[in-house]
Amino acid sequence: MKNLLKIFSGNSNLNLAQDICKIINLSLGDAEVSNFPDGETFVKINENIRGNDVFIIQSMHHPANHHFMELLIMIDAIKRASASRITAVIPFFGYARQDRKDQPRVPITAKLVANLLGAAGANRILTVDLHAQQLQGFFDIPVDHLYASSIFYNYLLKIKSKSNLSVFAPDVGGIKMAAAYADLIDCPLGFVTKKRISASTVNSSNVIGEVKNRDILIVDDMMETAGTLTSAAKLLKKNGANMIIAAITHGVLNKIGYNRLANPNCCIDQLITTNTTPVISKNLPIAIMSVADLLGEAIIRIHNNQSVTSLFKMKNF
Repeated sequence: MKNLLKIFSGNSNLNLAQDICKIINLSLGDAEVSNFPDGETFVKINENIRGNDVFIIQSMHHPANHHFMELLIMIDAIKRASASRITAVIPFFGYARQDRKDQPRVPITAKLVANLLGAAGANRILTVDLHAQQLQGFFDIPVDHLYASSIFYNYLLKIKSKSNLSVFAPDVGGIKMAAAYADLIDCPLGFVTKKRISASTVNSSNVIGEVKNRDILIVDDMMETAGTLTSAAKLLKKNGANMIIAAITHGVLNKIGYNRLANPNCCIDQLITTNTTPVISKNLPIAIMSVADLLGEAIIRIHNNQSVTSLFKMKNF
């Protein structure tokens, strides 16, 4: 049984886990992940995994605390079942926005999450488009950080061939990511400045870059309420933009976000996102790209102790 590859999944993104298993030509591991009547998580691994190389697929979207606890408890159960190595595959890494003290007496929750994953028994982390790359430094175990740009690339090239495209960051914090996309598809770069009013409300104020009579590609790592995205798109339209397309890795949309995208005054002509978290199109112009091939290839390479550099190394990232 030694060194056999096993893949298990929590309840956060079971469809993605099954897609990855199909690509690898492997059956999803047999595990029971359920709740006690009071809401506590119960996990039981229903097969022998002693000495196996185990990967657990679990995103940390809503309800984030519940999905995170599922992951921690699964790691503990698999560690106590004597797996040789445990890799937590976290397509969407939650709590990543709380990565610094930007006001007095607040936690650095991203660091706490990293500590808890290591303490639970994870030996390695595999994730996609962290909110900030420096989060890798919070871990004392290896982190393989993949980029969704390789998934979007061919789709974006088709769009570019039919338009005069400019790439924009919806805020100053996203400039580095937008610059990498602009370099990747050879387009002009710009950004929008914003002022956050509340957790769900944003006011975009200035545009830097070529906008008038151009098609705009807005890129970002995630969106939840779509406040930053729709505010930036509205300002870009006001400054003469034609079509506006958004490429967002993690479409962690809630009710507010869906309502904003469905609003007749929304200036987003198309949203491109991935299935790192479950996304429902709801008859909106949303194109969903799968990360199953990318994660499947990374899992195989990690299992075989091969380099994954070619999968995550992108220009200027």
